[in-house]
Amino acid sequence: MHIYSHKFCVAPMMDYTDAHFRYFLRQLSKNIFLYTEMVSCDAIIHGNREKLLKYNPAEYPTALQIGGSSVEKMTEAAIIGEGFGYDEINLNIGCPSPRVQKGNFGACLMSDASLVSKIISALKKRVKIPVTVKCRLGIDDQDIDKELPVFMNAIIGSGVDLVIVHARKAILSGVSPKENRTIPELNYDAVYQIKEYASDTEIIINGGINSLSEIYNHLKYIDGVMLGRKIINDPMFLLEVDEKLFLSGRENHNFKRIIENYSDYADFQTSLGTSRSQLIKPIVSLFNNKPNAKKWRRGLDNYRSNNCSALDYINELYASSVEGIEFNTDTYS
Repeated sequence: MHIYSHKFCVAPMMDYTDAHFRYFLRQLSKNIFLYTEMVSCDAIIHGNREKLLKYNPAEYPTALQIGGSSVEKMTEAAIIGEGFGYDEINLNIGCPSPRVQKGNFGACLMSDASLVSKIISALKKRVKIPVTVKCRLGIDDQDIDKELPVFMNAIIGSGVDLVIVHARKAILSGVSPKENRTIPELNYDAVYQIKEYASDTEIIINGGINSLSEIYNHLKYIDGVMLGRKIINDPMFLLEVDEKLFLSGRENHNFKRIIENYSDYADFQTSLGTSRSQLIKPIVSLFNNKPNAKKWRRGLDNYRSNNCSALDYINELYASSVEGIEFNTDTYS
């Protein structure tokens, strides 16, 4: 069993980390570890698997995140996911949405360490790829000092290969999923403490991380970081991550070439019937906080409604949008 580096991970995010977004992010960095959106075990078993699980081989390494609470269904879904070639099966034990709670999975399972352990044990017996967990510090009024170690020791004892911890509790009633991304306050120290008593298990920290300096600080205490909204809002940040965190050479970061590769990919996907809206979503934020951000977004809107080649249109739009922006020409031109 091979476990890829999780030093820097991009979080699973509903409506964002689809195959097109992951393909684009992989153009920016060969070193990061990617996650799919959460897919329920029922959808994998009974739904359109080709549509739900297909991806481009260029995305490797990528984990499939699944949600559910039935040992049998989660095992079946994991076997299917492994068959599609994913590098890891990740269990969603952190989503606080009411819809997920209704299905009895996500963050609410933090109150049932025994069930989560049974799921992990069952998967470990049936798949050869790593089985990992993404969770919170706890839920509602749980005492994290007492109950989090119990949960962690249970899933580690069941053989989990790696744990990703969003450094705040989940509030399961009276708070929206969006609000659950910002409240209650982050508690990074609680994640560091997990590493202290689970030193042999890889621990990845998630939540509110926005800069390289923060990443360097976290890596003093744990094994890796996971970022989500930062990457949606500033995908170019991955170029800096690749260069400074992974010490990759700038020859891999010619952004003009990256745009050309993605535009070529977009033309191919369009020929298969993929909507242009899906294809431009990963690149809408490229010029956030730059002088030509509005021009770039409006141009993409025009591409959405025009019958034109992405390779021609988006490349021309990029060339005009990059004008007047001061950044390293080795990297972005």
